[in-house]
Amino acid sequence: MSSDSWSTLSDIGAYGLVGVALAVPAYKEDWQGFQQAGLSIATGAAVAFVGKVSIDSERPDGSNNHSFPSGHTTNAFSSATTLYLRYGWEAGLPAYTMATLVGVGRVEADRHYWKDVLAGAAIGVASAWVFTDAFDENVQLVPWIENDSYGVSMRYRW
Repeated sequence: MSSDSWSTLSDIGAYGLVGVALAVPAYKEDWQGFQQAGLSIATGAAVAFVGKVSIDSERPDGSNNHSFPSGHTTNAFSSATTLYLRYGWEAGLPAYTMATLVGVGRVEADRHYWKDVLAGAAIGVASAWVFTDAFDENVQLVPWIENDSYGVSMRYRW
């Protein structure tokens, strides 16, 4: 595959996983999971961004000095880890497979070195572990808004 094809695959994979990590809890009406996914992904992305602007590391293709760490891989692994921690291996295994392809794609596209990808994966996994709890279908926190009042209700299904 050409480096352009790998680049396209890694773009679609990284941003697609972010979409899936947010869409799955929304579909399940698991708003706590949605919030956890958002916090995991945003925190990982912020840490990766700080690394990129703080660490002078030239990309393999020479295009700029923002190689370390890989933001695509950070996003992919924070998304995959959130899906795994929240919903188990049924969601985690395909997500980790795609996240791994994103990392390989960034190296094959000549956008990152392996150290960049491994650091991005570590940041993504760590950010998800900080914010994500396992999903319990029997317990849900449900936000509500009514006129000038708002709050959160807890539902427990026997």
